[in-house]
Amino acid sequence: MIRFNCSSFLAGAVLLLILSTAWAQEPGLRTVHVFVALADNQSQGIIPVPPKLGNGEDPERNLYWGSAYGVRTFFTRSPDWMRIACGEKPKVEILERCVFKHRLTNVYLVADAYRGREIRQAILDFLASAAGDDAQMISVPAMSGPLKLPTRGGANLVAYIGHDGLMDFQLQRFPKKKYETHRDAVVLACASKQYFAEPVRASGAYPLLWTTGLMAPEAYTLKSALDGWIAGENNEQIRDRAATAYDKYQKCGLRGARRLLVSGW
Repeated sequence: MIRFNCSSFLAGAVLLLILSTAWAQEPGLRTVHVFVALADNQSQGIIPVPPKLGNGEDPERNLYWGSAYGVRTFFTRSPDWMRIACGEKPKVEILERCVFKHRLTNVYLVADAYRGREIRQAILDFLASAAGDDAQMISVPAMSGPLKLPTRGGANLVAYIGHDGLMDFQLQRFPKKKYETHRDAVVLACASKQYFAEPVRASGAYPLLWTTGLMAPEAYTLKSALDGWIAGENNEQIRDRAATAYDKYQKCGLRGARRLLVSGW
């Protein structure tokens, strides 16, 4: 664990038809899509971490994926989640995709591990999904047979985890909101409220959780925020859950964690 100081109308109609079909098959189905940019000492402006944790081509041991507090490992070990698939590579920028199901509810989490050097693409894909663009369906195993899950722009909540690449480069364009569908966004990266505010606002997503300063974007914060989101808690309750978890692991003080992790504009 690393410590820091704390269009078209037709397209829309097609999307709604796809999603409504999936929901009709599985009442209460919700999907979370997480975009993880693997930590990379060579291509990202991060404070260097041990080489085995900062190899952006090695998901098995990467700080944000395969290490103890990485997304894949942490959710695999969580008693609240069940890993149902892992290993698919949907495109060249992604080294691994894992799918988890919440044990008590009909919530699925799809997590993609992007090569460290592909951090720009990870952020662009996250923002496009936040805007409701590029909605996709994937098939996963379920008790009643294969289940279709809406992902990317079809997900209910999208999250980005990793280095704040917008500190290192600028985007030439921001994906714009496509449909009048509420979608929550979580951005666990250093000072994400400052650097992601303009693109997230353009996307139309609601910033459920993001940060005001330097932070360790490890999976316990995301998991705790999702606990509250799944339970139907309000934004401040979700923020408090996340802050409590961050303090537990980072020992930064609850007051400091609450200043760091904020919800809304």
